[in-house]
Amino acid sequence: MELVLVRHAEPVRVEGGDRPADPHLTRQGREQAQRLAAWLADETVDHLVTSPLVRARETGAPVAEAIGLAPEVVEGVAEWDAGSHEYIPVEELRRLQDERWFAMIEGRWEDNGGVDPVAYRNQVVDAIERVIARFPAGRVVVVCHGGAINAYLGHVVGIERPLWFEPAYASISRVAASRTGVRSIVSVNETAHLRSNAAPR
Repeated sequence: MELVLVRHAEPVRVEGGDRPADPHLTRQGREQAQRLAAWLADETVDHLVTSPLVRARETGAPVAEAIGLAPEVVEGVAEWDAGSHEYIPVEELRRLQDERWFAMIEGRWEDNGGVDPVAYRNQVVDAIERVIARFPAGRVVVVCHGGAINAYLGHVVGIERPLWFEPAYASISRVAASRTGVRSIVSVNETAHLRSNAAPR
């Protein structure tokens, strides 16, 4: 089967709240989600999964409409910092060389309201493997988060660093999953569908 991992589209920045941050998409993020949906509409998709977080569900909504499938919400592919009271886009933290950026890439996730990186990877891998087991043939799209995509692809290729690459918003990464348990990365960080001149295939 083919596993299609999609990072959510661009969300708004959230700070200073008294509850876990769960941002909506920006206007640009909604446009990204529409372009993603138009691209995937030309593929045969057998099942659609989303994280429970708003940014993933809003990214998955136009995809669901385009392919005619109701999304299944899977808790195990939520982001590692789902309990944090702030959401600052990772590219901003990196640009500012913020201490929170270094905590993220070094795996000190508890400093940012997150969980243990090893436990998180195990959670994500277990959740995705359960989906694969239910759909051993065909194509499954999973709309989730940068951390979840890093966790699963890192598991496939044996990279232990919790965050080893930065998936673009609404990007696509594909994994071929055989019935024998072999997992092979087909593509990482596809973004052709996000170009202004991209057309459905």
